[in-house]
Amino acid sequence: MDKSLLLGLPVLLCCFRVLYGSFADQEHEKIIQCRMCHIQFPRQKCSRGRGLCIAVKEEACTTGRIFKYDGTLWLTFRGCLKNCANVNNIKWSVYLVNFRCCRSHDLCNEDI
Repeated sequence: MDKSLLLGLPVLLCCFRVLYGSFADQEHEKIIQCRMCHIQFPRQKCSRGRGLCIAVKEEACTTGRIFKYDGTLWLTFRGCLKNCANVNNIKWSVYLVNFRCCRSHDLCNEDI
């Protein structure tokens, strides 16, 4: 067997390993579709910003709900958000805001 071919084998294996690693990382950080709606009032269809968005690296599907202080739902919004975190009862003027984030599957924010 040619000596130069044997010396090139480790380089070739290294290249495959690097390529496999980059594909494995992409699978781990999968891209998902999220439902999007900027404004939806209770018992109504989405009135602004209806569609889909794509959550990429460091993003998640989110659902935000704004409640009056008495607990009555006032507004819901959905979309993609970077560095999303699940939070409850953030005070915003006379309202309370809840966020829910997910990355489990496409359109996962329809379920929450």
